[in-house]
Amino acid sequence: MGDHGIFGPRSVTWRVMGEPILLVGGIRALLMQGLHPRAMRGVLQNSALMDPHEAWSRFVRTTEFVRVRTYGTDAEVERAGRRVRKIHHNLTAYDPDTGSTFHLDEPDALRWVHVGEVDSYLSVARRAGVRLTDAEADAFVAEWRRAAEVVGLKAEDVPGSVAELRDYIDAARPGLRLVPEAAHPLRLSLNAPLPPRLTPLRPALPALTLLSFATLPRWARRLYGLPATPVGDLWATATLRTLHTGIGLVPGDVLYSPAARRARRLMAA
Repeated sequence: MGDHGIFGPRSVTWRVMGEPILLVGGIRALLMQGLHPRAMRGVLQNSALMDPHEAWSRFVRTTEFVRVRTYGTDAEVERAGRRVRKIHHNLTAYDPDTGSTFHLDEPDALRWVHVGEVDSYLSVARRAGVRLTDAEADAFVAEWRRAAEVVGLKAEDVPGSVAELRDYIDAARPGLRLVPEAAHPLRLSLNAPLPPRLTPLRPALPALTLLSFATLPRWARRLYGLPATPVGDLWATATLRTLHTGIGLVPGDVLYSPAARRARRLMAA
């Protein structure tokens, strides 16, 4: 059957993660991460977000990690996970709220990042029209317990169903906020650091960021100081569906990445 890594052709994850609309889910995940004070400070104090070379390199590394974790072999996933775990363990950040220094691999922050990622991919996929039953949505959340283990968490310590995901987010909400030293992501999108070959995409970044904001829960939008109304929810869902439908008209050999095309062939087989 081959070595298909931690998910494989029978997983819901493979069916969902190859969809290009999940780019919005990835940005939404970063926005969710940004509301956890210690997770955000870990990023702010260990990367030069506005340095074009550093910011782009970090984005490429993160994108490659997501690709390997999703579609790589067991050995590839283990190598990528070992590297990320080592980086998180060695890096530290200072928390001015408590006056303490912490390692980036502390479970609470890693757990929130994991939950924000799973919730974002699932929410955007379903609202965009990717067909998932409630049972398949639960399976997606449960499958991502394997992804949590890759970054050093225990499978049993992260949600295993949509209901557990919602309960965890609700319980975490009192401790969430945008720390004062963090620049607003929407403002950053207006002057996003891009390598020269991608500068033509700069005009689209604010609109893409705005759409990602609109897909957040209303309480999260309020924490970012943005309007949070049912009208915004409807606009976000309608826009996601329109984009997903339009993207679906693009031929598959152009639309999907090589890894996603391979996964689709394996799933069809």
